[in-house]
Amino acid sequence: MGFEGLDRDAVLFYAELRADNTKTWWTANKARYDTAVRGPFEALGAELEPEFGAVKIFRPYRDVRFSADKTPYKLHIGMVSHATVAHYVQLSEEGLMVGGGVYDVPPAALARFREAVDDPRTAEDLDALLVELRDAGFELLRDDALKTAPRGYRTDHPRLELLQLKRLAVGRREPPADWMWTPDAYDVIADDWRTVSTWCAWLTETLGAELLEAAQSSRRGSSDRM
Repeated sequence: MGFEGLDRDAVLFYAELRADNTKTWWTANKARYDTAVRGPFEALGAELEPEFGAVKIFRPYRDVRFSADKTPYKLHIGMVSHATVAHYVQLSEEGLMVGGGVYDVPPAALARFREAVDDPRTAEDLDALLVELRDAGFELLRDDALKTAPRGYRTDHPRLELLQLKRLAVGRREPPADWMWTPDAYDVIADDWRTVSTWCAWLTETLGAELLEAAQSSRRGSSDRM
């Protein structure tokens, strides 16, 4: 069966899970998760793979080992393409988040990004790309961004907000809407991923060597980290 749209019950599912994030509730609603949440995401992934490559749907369980929040289940379902510079889509009670890039940036790649931001020759192309992304509704994710300039850069740098980044990813959020529950959702998400591809391509071209080295090192260290 092809992709027929996401299931509107997924939004209610996560609202109820937020209110009762327990194993008892999850066990009672596991079949509902498989049908209304994971099933449509699997069908969406099958539609996206021919153009964007293999995808991975993340597990619903939270890693609580180092977190003060011990609730066991994630309040969203997420899917990512299998690439060092990846595409991402997430569905939750709040709706869709579509984006991509590099979330955990290796130190060498982050240093190279800051050099590119500081270099007027590469920064001009980056500025133009970011304008296009913003026009399409995408913003840079500022999770864990520095509060001031990184070491070696002045605090009045004209691109200080870029230098402060530690996550090199963009995202766009959409609240729940009727089109999400129809086959049109594939067209919207695929088009968003094509827009994200311009960001992924810039990162790959600019940071490629550093990202590839980090990815190879990560694979040597662990074959199943995710």
